[in-house]
This record gives sequence, structure tokens and C-alpha cells, in this order.
Amino acid sequence: MGSISCFAVIVLALVLNSAVYSNGGKTSVYVRKVEKAVDMPLNSNVFRVPSGYNAPQQVHITQGDQVGKAVIVSWVTEDEPGSSTVLYWSENSKQKKKAEGKVNTYKFYNYTSGYIHHCTIKNLEYDTKYYYVVGVGHTTRKFWFTTPPEVGSDVPYTFGLIGDLGQTFDSNITLSHYEQNPHKGQTVLYLGDLSYADAYPNHDNVRWDTWGRFVERSVAYQPWIWTAGNHEIDFVPEIGETKPFKPYTNRYHVPYRASKSTAPFWYSIKRASACIIVLSSYSAYAKYTPQYQWLEQELPKVNRTETPWLIVLMHSPWYNSYNYHYMEGETMRVMYEPWFVQYKVDVVFAGHVHAYERSERVSNIAYNVINGMCTPVKDQSAPVYITVGDGGNLEGLATNMTEPQPAYSAYREASFGHAIFGIKNRTHAYYSWHRNHDGSAVEADSMWFFNRFWHPVDESPTSH
Repeated sequence: MGSISCFAVIVLALVLNSAVYSNGGKTSVYVRKVEKAVDMPLNSNVFRVPSGYNAPQQVHITQGDQVGKAVIVSWVTEDEPGSSTVLYWSENSKQKKKAEGKVNTYKFYNYTSGYIHHCTIKNLEYDTKYYYVVGVGHTTRKFWFTTPPEVGSDVPYTFGLIGDLGQTFDSNITLSHYEQNPHKGQTVLYLGDLSYADAYPNHDNVRWDTWGRFVERSVAYQPWIWTAGNHEIDFVPEIGETKPFKPYTNRYHVPYRASKSTAPFWYSIKRASACIIVLSSYSAYAKYTPQYQWLEQELPKVNRTETPWLIVLMHSPWYNSYNYHYMEGETMRVMYEPWFVQYKVDVVFAGHVHAYERSERVSNIAYNVINGMCTPVKDQSAPVYITVGDGGNLEGLATNMTEPQPAYSAYREASFGHAIFGIKNRTHAYYSWHRNHDGSAVEADSMWFFNRFWHPVDESPTSH
């Protein structure tokens, strides 16, 4: 009887473990309290306009070239254009330099933007801390950033992953949780859907301003690499707004021309030991389209000796076992998945679904209309697909999952959070996902990544 009792205890412990085993991987048993996502009021501190006449606000930076030696600094002045000059200097030098930018405005229905400045600082030194100042007279504001190490094969670097953030109380918790993470992301890979301004009457563009002030505390100090989502489209013919992505493209510049892209929605950058390819789920991607032709030419250029890690960002996930946005990415998957397998993409990050999910390494490229082979199969040349669309926006969590959990799904959980992807060298990277309701050091899901080019070993036994 003693051995039977011991066996029962072991079985019970397994059942009560952090996840439930199913047809696929694990569906977390953690259940977040059902709460409506609530916007922070407009008088919240996080939306506070900086003091001083015409003070620069909504300051944000992103990479400004393909290799990390340039930074695009952007900000808004409300009262008048002021100056588009950025004053900057390195931590190790007292010599101050100037870079000249440009200013623009736009109108959206009954809204007129402030004066939006964009200035590219070029020819920076690698792995160096820089201070920069925007504004003039008594209303200057000072910030800093650190450039990445020189592009190279064994350069360690840590990326944060955030998607679908919005501007609710949960959004604030997500951003705070990321800032407090002891792994310390050096750059955010942002997976689309920024302000959710289109969720308000007439796509109220004031919500672009509040969001810009909200995230300034992070994005003024470290680059966020932008991916456009469906909430950036802002296409509203009934109020006369027929140009898609108008607020987004006016406010958020990216270095797309550096990778010979013809539009700011798809482009590539190199940062430390990673090549990052950004794709657009909401631009044409079929054969012969500009995005298709660009990607067809871009993937063969990736030098895995120079940048061993190949990371792809997009908004709409290809492998998704939630009943929200189910199979929305399917046509893009059919077009591009064979390339991802051929070129051994390490990981694909997406947003869109307001929850968390990590896949096994699978592909579904064998299928054609006559062979019936339409089930994803394990494929060690395929990427891991990870959905981090759980930033905390007004639309709330996606909680309705398909059952049973499909075999391609390794872990899924309906919680808000962020992720960290820490490259150690050319062969190993450590990934972790952090739910908002845990302490900042807690890893709700994690795995070691083995590089598909340099160390293509099956990681699944070491994931948990």
C-alpha cells in the first residue's frame, strides 16, 4: 500500500505541475483573473507633457542604418517647429557634435499633429554610450543610448520582445516588468500594434501622442525596432482618410532604404550577431510584389558567419492555436515558409494574438493539392514560432484556445507579458517569457536555442 500511495502522490504532483500535457505540448494551468482591460486616464503621470514652452516630447530612437552605427532620433514639439538639431557626444569625449534633421506635420480627419522631427545621427562608434539633447533654449531635454557592439559572429546581445502594447493599466505593468527584468534587454523588437488609436472614435490621433509619451521612458534610451501591425493601417474612407499607415509612417521612421527595401514596412538590420528581417503582414506579399521580390533577394545575402542568428519579425502569426485570428497568416506562410526552412531561420516572433504561444520546430511545406500531406511535421531546419502579442491593450486577452492542443504547439498561456532573447555566442541563445503577474526574475516559459546554421541540434528535450 505504501508504494501505491507514493505512486499516487507522484501522479498528483505531475498533474499539478505548471502545465497540462495534451496532444501537443503544454497548456499552462495558470489562469489569470478575468478583468477588463482599462485605459489609463488621460491625466495619468505616464502621459504627462514635459514642462516648458515647446518642450520636446514623445522622444524615441531606432537603428538608423543597417549595421548599428547610426540612430534615428524622433520627437514632437507642440507649439512651433523649434529646432530639428540633435546635439550629441560620447561618454568618453567632451566634444559635442550636431546633426540636422527634418520636421513634418500631418492632418488626420479633424486632428493636426504637432511638429514631428526626425534626425539621423551617423558614423557613431560601436559599443559606446552617447548622450543627446533635443530642444532649444530653456526647454532642452537630455537622454542617452548605447550603440551595439560591432557586427560579429560570437557577439553576445540581449533583445526584449513586446507586442500589441496599447495604453491600459496592463500596458503600464508590461512596460514596467520589462524595465525591471534582470536580464536587461538592450533593444526591443516590437511586434506591431502600437497605440491602438484606431480603437477610438474617428481614430483619435491624440492617442498617438499619449502613447508616444507613455513609452518614452524606454524608447528614448534604447532602440525599438518597429514592425507594423493591423492597428497601424488607419484606413478610414468614411471620414476621408484613404492613405493607409499615415500616422505611423509620419511618426515612426525606419532605415528601410539601407537594405534596399522600397517601403518602410519590410526591411532588415544587423545588430551584434543577429540579422533581423522585418516583414509586413498587411502589405502585398504574393509573388512578384515588391515585398516578395525584396525578401527573395534578401535571404541569400544573409552571411551566417557574420550574423549567425537569423530572426524574423512579423505581426500576424503563422502557427497559432487560439481561436482568435486563427489562420490569418496562412497565405503568407504558404508563400514564404519554404524560404524560412531553406535559409534556416532560427526564430520568428509575431504579435496580433493577445496571448502567448511557442511552437515546436515544424514546417508544412510538403503539401500540394494532390498529396494530402497537410499536417505540420517536425523539421529541424525550421524556425521556432513565438507569439508575444500579450502587451496588455484595450482589447484584452485572447483566452479561447483550440482543443485539443495541436502537436506543433509547445507551450501556450493566456496572460500578459514580455519576452527576452539573449544571444550568448554563435551557437547558443537563451529565451524566456515573463508573465506580468510574476516577479520580474520569474520565467514562466524558457528554452535554450541552438543555432540552426552552426549547431542544428534538437532543443526540445531541454525546453520546459
